[in-house]
Amino acid sequence: MGRVIAIANQKGGVGKTTTAVNLAASMAATRRKVLLIDLDPQGNATMGSGVDKYEVENTVYELLVDEKPASEVVVTDTNGKYHLVAANGDVTAAEIKLMEVFAREVRLRNALKAVRDQYDFIFIDCPPSLNMLTVNAMAAADSLLVPMQCEYYALEGLTALMDTVRQLAEVVNPELAIEGILRTMYDPRNRLANDVSEQLKQHFGDKVYRTVIPRNVRLAEAPSFGAPAMYYDKSSTGAKAYLALAGELIRRAEKKQTQAVNA
Repeated sequence: MGRVIAIANQKGGVGKTTTAVNLAASMAATRRKVLLIDLDPQGNATMGSGVDKYEVENTVYELLVDEKPASEVVVTDTNGKYHLVAANGDVTAAEIKLMEVFAREVRLRNALKAVRDQYDFIFIDCPPSLNMLTVNAMAAADSLLVPMQCEYYALEGLTALMDTVRQLAEVVNPELAIEGILRTMYDPRNRLANDVSEQLKQHFGDKVYRTVIPRNVRLAEAPSFGAPAMYYDKSSTGAKAYLALAGELIRRAEKKQTQAVNA
């Protein structure tokens, strides 16, 4: 059964979509079967995958509101070699419509049941706010990957996010756990970044990924070409960092499986 990982942070501009697209592509490059779900009405993960959000027939709206089967909504042809459930401005209406329906918090979880076995990893790119779409992502996810910049305010935001996760876990998903914390846009020459990085490691220990994502021009340029960084410039430090992150996730997943078997 595929592992469902929501990529979330209530703070915007921390590299959520960049992480979603590039991690999905890196996982696909290791011959894993990957599905990326774009839950953000801005549709940036959709465009960054080389899919025109204005031309796509079905989006998350059809999946959550119209309850179309996931197999009919999935786009199989992307520039990242993974499958995609797209998003565009219609998804804003989905959030409003969801407020009127029964069991609205678990629409995504229920929609994924039929396809989970077809994928090794399912990544969900969450919007940068706590709304019904984010709640759906957290209800559907096994765990949460939190990208964050190493800044003072980011630490405060992380504390708020942890509180939200605990509250949501009690209500909609008792199994929800923190998969890991990813340091993004990292500049080792910045003293504050190093200080915050150390604080993160002290507080969260091995939940902090060893891999750090550097500030990288190629990572920033790739979305405008509709491609993940590894297909835009595979030699860039950003592309290599996300491949390293994929490797770290795989090793962690294999370690958990081994521990579960031996328990």
